Amino acid sequence: MSSESAVTEAETPAANGHGEAHSTAGFRALTLGSIGVVYGDIGTSPLYALREAVVAASAHSGVATTQAVLGVLSLILWALIIVVTLKYVVILLRADNHGEGGTLALMALAERAVAKGAAVVVMLGIISGALFYGDAVITPALSVLSAIEGIKLVTATFEHYVVPITALILVALFAVQSHGTARVAAFFGPIMCIWFAVLAIAAVPQITRHPEVLLAFNPLYAVSFMLHHGVIGFVTLGAVFLAVTGAEALYADLGHFGKRPIQFAWLFIVLPALVLNYMGQAALVIVDPKAIENPFFLMFPDWALIPMVVLATVATVIASQAVITGAYSLTRQAIQLGLLPRFEIRHTSEAHSGQIFIPRINLLLLIAVLLLVLMFRSSSALASAYGIAVTGTMVVTGMMGFVVVWKVWRWSPIAAAALIAPFLFLDFTFLTANLLKVLEGGWVPLALGGAVMLLMYTWRRGSRLLFEKSRKLEFPLTDLVAMLEKRPPQRVSGTAVFLTSDPASAPTALMHSLKHYKVLHEKNVILTIETAPTPRIDPSERVRMEQISPTFSKVTLRFGFMESPNVPKTLAIARKLGWHFDIMSTSFFLSRRALKPAAQSGMPRWQDHLFIALSRSSNDATDYFQIPTGRVVEVGTQVTI
Repeated sequence: MSSESAVTEAETPAANGHGEAHSTAGFRALTLGSIGVVYGDIGTSPLYALREAVVAASAHSGVATTQAVLGVLSLILWALIIVVTLKYVVILLRADNHGEGGTLALMALAERAVAKGAAVVVMLGIISGALFYGDAVITPALSVLSAIEGIKLVTATFEHYVVPITALILVALFAVQSHGTARVAAFFGPIMCIWFAVLAIAAVPQITRHPEVLLAFNPLYAVSFMLHHGVIGFVTLGAVFLAVTGAEALYADLGHFGKRPIQFAWLFIVLPALVLNYMGQAALVIVDPKAIENPFFLMFPDWALIPMVVLATVATVIASQAVITGAYSLTRQAIQLGLLPRFEIRHTSEAHSGQIFIPRINLLLLIAVLLLVLMFRSSSALASAYGIAVTGTMVVTGMMGFVVVWKVWRWSPIAAAALIAPFLFLDFTFLTANLLKVLEGGWVPLALGGAVMLLMYTWRRGSRLLFEKSRKLEFPLTDLVAMLEKRPPQRVSGTAVFLTSDPASAPTALMHSLKHYKVLHEKNVILTIETAPTPRIDPSERVRMEQISPTFSKVTLRFGFMESPNVPKTLAIARKLGWHFDIMSTSFFLSRRALKPAAQSGMPRWQDHLFIALSRSSNDATDYFQIPTGRVVEVGTQVTI
């Protein structure tokens, strides 16, 4: 799971982008918050990871031998050490984009650093973003299913209720999203702390009875297992990867909690608890091979089963919550970076801009998650679908990480390759192992990711073609202003603000206004809204003003790709810079384009129609930029593409 958002954004000193708390109390709060949000997914992996890996390892013989169990355990332990600890905690947490992490933040950082090859970096960002949506669909389905399956151990009669109960919990989870997650967030950290404590405590008796599981720290057990099991070993590696799903969240939530709290939580709380639990499960399976049915829950005495099912369900809901809010935040970043059309974004907190809700994404995720639960009906079946999305994202992150180490950190290409290549090799190995499960369910994230990639590519390509075509038809702004100053039309009182994406050309709305009304306002502002390649913009750099003539001026408002544009609020800054206007006597002119497919364009015919459909589904610019609806005049134009 790669959570691109958290529920506690900017609440603390670390949210300033540099990730350092200014007090012990602030550091503790951030550490607790990171345990609740960042580690939900990787923290619930013990519910299914070792079980699936051992089942895969014993597929040939049908019996889980001691050597096989120790080999699998060794693979899991070293995956946690190399992939999570070294790659993410030690290296990638240092590759921040003004304090922010995540695949799109890394893409923007890498794109800014390379003069040539920027298109390749953008494509990598599109791939990683698209694969994340696959992850965002599978995580809630797999996590909640694996938790509810624990009730089958209480009595077999509950088996038929697993899918309906899972569906009900998921519907309830998505239904409460519109209310915001701030209230629930306060409980995330403490509950996940209890969860990790229980993971560790339950495993200790098993380990003390069978301390031979400590041998798994020797990497030779992992190497020996892979050498002696051939294809089976490779298939097992795909299941082993389930233990590190969620590692992307370490990097993605960097801006929300800061580097040090995330590192501290991992090294001193999460990693020890996970290691102990996996060793405890392995010890149980070595003694009783039949326990592989559900080794996590079978570590607990009968009286603790129902409380553990409840706790596991709550933990998996928290893991799901993190990835759902991540989907909202990733969508907002994608919109700002020009990869998706505008969607309605609702802010669920007045204090924290990161707490958002996107109704359309919420509904699509819910439908997809319920379809998965009904199609696969068990966590074991869904586990096959899980790894591809995450491994694909990790491979792309590694590639962009190489660009950042080389270009931004200014390492030599050889040194950068020496640092990143071992991790990329491991990521590619995991990806190849997971690709073996395409027919068993791996096609799901590939299909979802492919669909999202197509949408992102079509929107970006179509928007560029539309911009280029519009520019050819438009009149240079400076020439128009000179003509109007020389031969001014009838003037009316007030200020007119014309929104445009191309400040060098006369806005379509201005041209049509002159053509049809033959009047001009006393003051005219050409307003452009730019998205910077940084997560946030300093208020001092938010507004740029340029006087073109006595009656015309250009205003550029700049927003970071993690910010939601609020035009009226930002224009208040312009007042301090000397632009005197009354919002209630200001009219905003927008051009609404009706797109028609052209006989020849830069895209295939079907892609033209797809772009037009996406354009029609785009949210109204008035709402997106939070402009008062009573002050907006829309001018319709028809454009062929």
